[in-house]
Amino acid sequence: MKKGFVSGLLVFAVFCLGLGAPAMGSDIELARKSTLEAILKNGELRVGFEAGYMPFEMTDKNGNFVGFDIDMAKEMAKAMGVKFVPVNTAWDGIIPSLITEKFDIIMSGMTVTQERNLKINFADPYIIVGQTVLLNTKHEGAITDYKGLNDPKFIVTSKLGTTGEQAVKRHIPKCTYKSFETETEAALEVVNGKADAFVYDLPYCVVFMAQQGAGKLIFIDQPFTYEPLAWAIRKGDPDFLNWLDNFLRQMKNDGRYDVIYNKWIKSTDWIDSVQ
Repeated sequence: MKKGFVSGLLVFAVFCLGLGAPAMGSDIELARKSTLEAILKNGELRVGFEAGYMPFEMTDKNGNFVGFDIDMAKEMAKAMGVKFVPVNTAWDGIIPSLITEKFDIIMSGMTVTQERNLKINFADPYIIVGQTVLLNTKHEGAITDYKGLNDPKFIVTSKLGTTGEQAVKRHIPKCTYKSFETETEAALEVVNGKADAFVYDLPYCVVFMAQQGAGKLIFIDQPFTYEPLAWAIRKGDPDFLNWLDNFLRQMKNDGRYDVIYNKWIKSTDWIDSVQ
């Protein structure tokens, strides 16, 4: 009886191995197809972004790409032992460009949304931001939060195709909304008195206020949305996703993340280098 039991176990084990072999084979094949493997093979990390979103990705006076995301991308390339290759890309085409393999990853202050997540995968969020308001000074005292703008008589601006635009349409639906190709154009519309308010991410509004807002704008700096920013990659790549999450965890625990955060988010010392 004991012998029969042992024989039965052996048969069961062989059966399980037979079932497991195809699964293991497909796992190995999936790993071989990972973007991570292609990056290591090619010796370069191609990073897609749109320069102009302060303080995440910008161009300095010497024509170099700088910013929070750029520094993080350089650290990522260093950790991989490959060359950092910047790929400046128009925002409205950045997701299609990732999908068609024009670059390996989006590192461009992209907010995680369910709509975007249907097309691409996101790593764990690396920073949390929210929408804030830059208000024309003529409304000082009369408007104290975003709700006060919910009227057709108020013109509110933001950038086309961003979560700033989505926030206006969702939270201030009765206002008269105007979209612009760039954040700067949208904000200047308020500075020049052609619009009443500009809605955009907190970090950008902090910088714009420091640069051009004194005496011209009122900063309503309490975010009225919750928005996690994350790196985006093509679907079907668990190995790359796993590496990115572990890289971010390491960055946040060994102090490198804090150095970059303090440089670009807490400080505005870098502003003169990009003006």
